[in-house]
Amino acid sequence: MSIDKDILIEKLVKDHPFSVRYLMLKGIRCIICGEPIWGTLEEAAKEKGFSDQEVEGFVKELNN
Repeated sequence: MSIDKDILIEKLVKDHPFSVRYLMLKGIRCIICGEPIWGTLEEAAKEKGFSDQEVEGFVKELNN
């Protein structure tokens, strides 16, 4: 399954556990109190001030 910017954080974390560490290294919180946050990958990244181009880079890296 391919990861895209519209994937829900909950699904990303469940289907791709490695993504938690990746996102944390980028400063994007994806887990609070042991539970995934709500929203999409794009929404979580935008909350932290990342650009559209950076979000696309995250998607590309996560798919690799």
